[in-house]
Amino acid sequence: MWIQPEKQPLVETFQLLDVDGTTHGEMPELTDGEMLDMFQWMVFARTFDERAVRLQRQGRIGTYAPFSGQEAAQVGSAYAIEKTDWVFPTYRELPVLWIHGTPVKQSLLYPMGAVSGGAVTKGVNAFPVQIIIAAQTLHAMGSAWASQYLGDKSVNVCYLGDGATAQGDFHEALNFASVMKLPVIFFIQNNQWAISVPRGRQAASRTLAQKAVAYDIPGIQVDGNDILGVYKVMTEAVEHARSGLGPVLIEALTYRHGPHTTSDDPTRYRDADEVAMWMQRDPITRFARFLTARGLLDSAKEAAMREDAEQRIGQAVIEAEAEAKGTLPEVFDMVYGTVPRELERQRDEAATLLAGKAQMAAGTAPVGSGASAGPGVNTRTSAQTASTAKGE
Repeated sequence: MWIQPEKQPLVETFQLLDVDGTTHGEMPELTDGEMLDMFQWMVFARTFDERAVRLQRQGRIGTYAPFSGQEAAQVGSAYAIEKTDWVFPTYRELPVLWIHGTPVKQSLLYPMGAVSGGAVTKGVNAFPVQIIIAAQTLHAMGSAWASQYLGDKSVNVCYLGDGATAQGDFHEALNFASVMKLPVIFFIQNNQWAISVPRGRQAASRTLAQKAVAYDIPGIQVDGNDILGVYKVMTEAVEHARSGLGPVLIEALTYRHGPHTTSDDPTRYRDADEVAMWMQRDPITRFARFLTARGLLDSAKEAAMREDAEQRIGQAVIEAEAEAKGTLPEVFDMVYGTVPRELERQRDEAATLLAGKAQMAAGTAPVGSGASAGPGVNTRTSAQTASTAKGE
């Protein structure tokens, strides 16, 4: 019997919080204080994002990937995991990393080009920001396999975008995770666009959540702009994975308000009506309506949160800009706990090259030395080093 696509059951979108701030369904177990804290994180995230875009336009940081519009998906999911769990982020999950313990300053050092910007904060169970699309799905799967082997009960959360689900790595990771029943959650932030390619041109499947069916794992589509819904779904997924029942796939429907990165212009590929429609579903406005109706939030309290965010982010900018950018040889010391011999060789070669350039700039390089011979110094130094390496 053929499996006809049109006869497959439709995937319903899970939602607790409507656009107008009203709720329906069973609420997650959150105190008033916890909900206010989640809202404050959302406000902080939006404030940071807007400040970071301005910093890029001023030339104070490099290319930046905005995430405004995705605060509910990020804060709601991050709030549901423990510090002992592992996070595998892309370049857009900065709020997740902050909630998990990464200092805000660290997120500025990276686009500022500081060597230490790529480092992972000690004591924080998070992998470095992943730029290569979908590569982190395999890393998370491997880490989950280690968690299972060690029996440490940690859950591994892999964040990815809609475009990553079209990559081979994604399917390999889900297949292996399903076969091995690994404690890993694949959290897709479907923000509707993979740079300039709309969701409908990335995959013909009607939802991304239904891709879980092919790998026989639980999957769900949730309103990604509904922080209460995201938190509830994520909490259940964490319980599922931690109890040894295997992986989970979550598709959070959301929308990025701005460009893919500060290097592109979304008005060239997105319709203004589409943007306006999604702005009506803004996650912060929605949650604010809910909190206000419960008597937990008013305009003065929200303004104070924004002022606090401005001050904390301003201080982080000052500290990040004051930090030394690092040296080229230091780049080699951050990848491995014990530096391999090949990297040691490359580090030494880089140090020699830099020393030669410094001598040339100062005019102190001895006549006939490699440093004074211009480009030839690179070739000869490399050849000498290569010869040494062959002899090892």
